[in-house]
Amino acid sequence: MNIKITSCIVLYKNDQKMLHEAIHSFLDTDLNVKLFLVDNSPTDELKNLVSDSRIEYIHNPVNPGFGASHNIAINKAFELGSDYHLVLNPDIYFEKGILEKLCDFMDSNLNVGHIMPKVTYPNGEFQYLCKTNPTFFDLFARGFMPSFFKKTFQKRMDEYEYKNQDYNKIIYDIPYLSGCFMFLRTEVLKQVGFFDDRIFMYLEDADLTRRFLEVSRTAYYPEAHVYHHFAKLTHKKLKFKWITVESAIIYFNKWGWLKSFY
Repeated sequence: MNIKITSCIVLYKNDQKMLHEAIHSFLDTDLNVKLFLVDNSPTDELKNLVSDSRIEYIHNPVNPGFGASHNIAINKAFELGSDYHLVLNPDIYFEKGILEKLCDFMDSNLNVGHIMPKVTYPNGEFQYLCKTNPTFFDLFARGFMPSFFKKTFQKRMDEYEYKNQDYNKIIYDIPYLSGCFMFLRTEVLKQVGFFDDRIFMYLEDADLTRRFLEVSRTAYYPEAHVYHHFAKLTHKKLKFKWITVESAIIYFNKWGWLKSFY
């Protein structure tokens, strides 16, 4: 029987209760699915969460980064020939039937290769995760600019996060969709290739979405709704801000610096 959806969650010393929610959400379906847990933690203690034959646990303590770790599972998805592959964050959860909604949409819209659902915090607050292609200015303003100064560029920031669009409707051909929940057509993923494993973390999703849009359509689909705890680490710790800068250099070296500053 053909596997409808493969998925991967990359782990690193995760909160087990939160992780259990993500795993349960994905497996709570009658569709034929397969879940890969790629664990970059120093020890394999999270292996105890494997309680279903549809899960394959892979301990990968070298921790090569978000994209490179997901590539391990993407390669397995290619081997299994799944219809769709879901890049899933460990801090996401959703109700039964969401995977079916996404499959139905993709089965009916063969020109769409990459879709993202409506995403909110657990309290229902909306997360603006559709974006235009990033510029260095956008990344600097979001990550480093003081809040009182950001107001000067509020209109630009709103446009970057698609706040001038109606998030209650389907939006097509979005240049940059968040990596927290990437529902991908596997055949198109084969065309565009893996995550760029030179990027340790951050902007690997921007790069992949951009490559998808070169050969297919992307879509935001609000009829499907998932919840995201979302730690916002880049806004809290200098270490993660620096990782973003390193990722940005790789990204703009690849896609061009000409329009990247403003």
